[in-house]
Amino acid sequence: MASESTRRDWQEGQEAALAHEEQKLREEVLLVDPRPRSEMNRMVLEAVQRITPGYIALLVVLGLITLVGLFFAWGYQMRWGMGVAGIRRPVFWGMYIANFVFWIGISHSGTFVSAILRVFKAEYSRPITRGAEMMTTFSLMVAGLFPLIHLGRTWRFYWMLPIPNQRELWPNFHSPLMWDMTAIFTYLTGSTLYLYLPLIPDFAMGRDHMTGWRQKLYRVLALGWRGTEEEWRHLMTAMKIFAFVIIPVMFSVHTIVSWDFAMTMKVGWRSSIFGPYFVVGAIFSGVSAVITMLIIARRSLKLHYFIRTEHLESLALLVLIFSFAWTYFFFNDFLVEWYGGERVGHEILTLQARGPAAPLWYGMLFFNILVPWATLWNKRIRRSPTALFLITLGVNIGMYLERVIIVTGFLQRNRMPFDWGEYNPSIVEMSIVVGSFAMFFFLYMLFTRILPYVPVWEVHEGQLTHRIVRFGRAVVTARTNVD
Repeated sequence: MASESTRRDWQEGQEAALAHEEQKLREEVLLVDPRPRSEMNRMVLEAVQRITPGYIALLVVLGLITLVGLFFAWGYQMRWGMGVAGIRRPVFWGMYIANFVFWIGISHSGTFVSAILRVFKAEYSRPITRGAEMMTTFSLMVAGLFPLIHLGRTWRFYWMLPIPNQRELWPNFHSPLMWDMTAIFTYLTGSTLYLYLPLIPDFAMGRDHMTGWRQKLYRVLALGWRGTEEEWRHLMTAMKIFAFVIIPVMFSVHTIVSWDFAMTMKVGWRSSIFGPYFVVGAIFSGVSAVITMLIIARRSLKLHYFIRTEHLESLALLVLIFSFAWTYFFFNDFLVEWYGGERVGHEILTLQARGPAAPLWYGMLFFNILVPWATLWNKRIRRSPTALFLITLGVNIGMYLERVIIVTGFLQRNRMPFDWGEYNPSIVEMSIVVGSFAMFFFLYMLFTRILPYVPVWEVHEGQLTHRIVRFGRAVVTARTNVD
């Protein structure tokens, strides 16, 4: 009897331990913690309608900064010419091109987090894809402004469009501007459609559960969606096609941006490593920006159920991996120029480490290498939203500094010492730059209250195919293959 009682107590203890492990797993993994579809719909729709006085005040401030930077400052520059900017001999590319490269890099966030992870069936990415896709669309909108700003005579933009005319003039396809605008328009069109397609079922959900202007808007955007089997089949086919098509477009866009530099005769730029170097740097900064924005959205929209520690930790591991990759390409480019380049190349690299821009150079290395390597290997740090917010924000500061160094640092020295010079951005340039950041955050904040931030149907689909199973004393998640 004693042994039977002991065995029963032991079994009850094991059962309690397994139950505790199951509960812990449900708290950590969204796809094995299902809730009724109606409850998830309610949480997402409540987030869309969460408009507080603080939100309105911040939106107004961002709108005013955008207005000052991209209306008054840009208008002032168009009125008085590019002389009001700090762009002058020998630095003919300044903060405008640095910002263009930076925002194109941020745009890689949506494609990588959404398309690539969807293609490789990374199930944890289901609730975070839309936030990343929104970043891609809005960052491309901001990036597309800078070639126009840098034109100076912005009203002549129409000459860049391949429109036949009576003089049979066509755009100059040798111009980097033509490459950039072609890449931006292609990527922006594809990414906007890729953002819109998964939204259709959620628009239908909002149409059926909301009232007022949102219901009218969602009714139009839902395109009469009823959720029939044929509609789902067409939607999934279209999403698969776009996922596979948008990936090479992503790689080509930042490769084309790197060609703006690599196909010149400028010392320090003419390098075959620039293509993969720029792409890796873009993904590095893009994934970091996704983490930063997810943490903000998680708190401001009260989406703790959907955006969990598992999502932040998985993305943090990607940041660490791409930090290693970026470091490899950075020192590869540095060493080739140092050992195999011209003497002026040595002067440029020395200027970065010891000249006036040295704080920027060391800050770049600190944020992009030292901080991620010293912190992201630690699981506790990867699971801390506050720590990840600071780390990923620092990464994008470092990547912004890298863009400024590449664009302005290499132009200050050339093969003719009498043509050397320094670069000091003007207040007009800085106002436009600040205005571009305000525009991105303004658009992102605005559309988080218009578009459902979490694709509820994707989360629900994932929860239907995932479950908790026991293998002896182990509790693990399992997935049912429905393909």
